[in-house]
Amino acid sequence: MGYRTLLRDHRGLLGIAFLAMFTSSLGQSYFIGLFQAPISEHLDLTAGQFGTAYALVTLVAGFAMLRLGPSIDWVSPRRFAMIVLTALTGGVLLLTLSPWWGLGVLGLGLIRLCGQGMMPHLGNTLAGREFTTMRGRALGLVSMGLMFGETLLPPLMAALLVWLGWRELWWLFALVLAGLWAPLLLHGPWPMAPGKRPVRGQRHQGPRPFRDPTFWKLLPLLMTLPITMTGLFIYQAVMTRELGSSLGVYALALAGLGLAKLPGALLGGRWVDRLGPVRLARFYLLPFALALVIAIAFGGHLGVWALMIGGGLAIGSQESIATSLLVRIWGAEHLGSVRATLSACMVFATGLAPAVLGLALDLGVGFTSILAGMLAFLVGGWWLAQGVLASQATRGA
Repeated sequence: MGYRTLLRDHRGLLGIAFLAMFTSSLGQSYFIGLFQAPISEHLDLTAGQFGTAYALVTLVAGFAMLRLGPSIDWVSPRRFAMIVLTALTGGVLLLTLSPWWGLGVLGLGLIRLCGQGMMPHLGNTLAGREFTTMRGRALGLVSMGLMFGETLLPPLMAALLVWLGWRELWWLFALVLAGLWAPLLLHGPWPMAPGKRPVRGQRHQGPRPFRDPTFWKLLPLLMTLPITMTGLFIYQAVMTRELGSSLGVYALALAGLGLAKLPGALLGGRWVDRLGPVRLARFYLLPFALALVIAIAFGGHLGVWALMIGGGLAIGSQESIATSLLVRIWGAEHLGSVRATLSACMVFATGLAPAVLGLALDLGVGFTSILAGMLAFLVGGWWLAQGVLASQATRGA
């Protein structure tokens, strides 16, 4: 079955998951970064104080994901979506209306938790759990919701800022999202909850990823892209300067990254269905590994373009591969719990990665050496996962 048939037969459920991914844009770093200066001025925070507050609320959101994310395994998805949307709306109101910086930071935390954390968790869990033979394609289509936001929103927000203030722009975007969600919440084809809420005091029945060596062996492989690409985004100025390129070239290459995600998602989803996630998990980081080698060896404009295109291809395919792999190992009925743990780990790592790279730069480490460290981390994560992938391969495709 191709993408056209999938869209024809399951457009309602795919629409819910796609919209969840698009809604997550509200809490993503790239979107909040567009308004960093006016938000800092509104909260009376310096740039450094805003950065510290942002890192702290991100880490707290990661811990909250560990606690709240697994509930999607027993709370109905419709109710889960309504709770998350309510909290997200409350976060927007607190951030934009509160006269006290503490409540504003609390609002920012709710936006990060529900936007970056819970909304992608909802979209990916629905697609990964409700589809079986077409899981890869469904995840590929759903992931395009976030890509759509990354491509559309920055230029649109920049254009609208000419006529609207930043707060009015946030309210307008929230109203647009509410208008899109209302018919789906009222009439959408929502599935039932897959399980029952655990009884308090009853022994835990599902997987415990932090106690499972399999999870720890897979974790570095799955976290390579979030960690390294966050570092490249945050330190883009240093990267372009030391590689002998320019921020203008980086801006064009960043658009190329967005375009490269599209074939990564569509082809990745199709190949997951045909070849299985185990085979693809062994090779999907190859474009980014080659990009790192090119950047280290040649630098310049070629190096910047290689990093963005190679990273885009790998990022586009990762969610289809990662979620399908989690289902294969731990089962669809426990996908919410396992994905919540993985998402929390990614939040922690992407919150800490800029600090680690910043310390390395302060110590005088060159960016080419940092890229070499990223390549070593990629190879190490790939090597560590090979035992798990080999054991899964013996179970059959």
